[in-house]
Amino acid sequence: MKTYSNSCSNSCSDARPESPCPCGSASLYGDCCQPLHRGAPAPSPEALMRSRYSAFAMGNVDYLLQSWHPLTRPASLTLDADVRWRHLAIEAAPQAASDSSSGTVRFRAVSQQGDEWHQLAELSRFIKQDGHWRYHDGDAVWTRLHPGRNDRCPCGSGRKLKQCCLT
Repeated sequence: MKTYSNSCSNSCSDARPESPCPCGSASLYGDCCQPLHRGAPAPSPEALMRSRYSAFAMGNVDYLLQSWHPLTRPASLTLDADVRWRHLAIEAAPQAASDSSSGTVRFRAVSQQGDEWHQLAELSRFIKQDGHWRYHDGDAVWTRLHPGRNDRCPCGSGRKLKQCCLT
């Protein structure tokens, strides 16, 4: 299992090219998701998934709609400004063959809204169209998390909640 994680204790909406990428790839935003957000094609379904997570974290609705397959793309998308995306873990991202036109990514993403925490677990499906990977659809399961003050923070930092995102 290939796992990437991110602990985004700062506001991801302030991501700069020299800051860590919100997707948790251990790369700088300018070397990772920013080129995709500016129109470069994603090299794989996993790269598109990570760039979409970063777009959610940054409130980049235009990119989310643009990277959605036209057959399943909503007419509009409104993001809740109070939701902060805190952690992404890619659990499985089988390498798509170079001539493949479909791929999948299994991931878990943790969000926070006020003092409530949620986890989205999804198996996402992607289709390659005109040289660009596009999000098609996914099987999503939402779970409410109930971390205690002395539990590890759900953001993935490894610190206690009271010393991390609760402050």
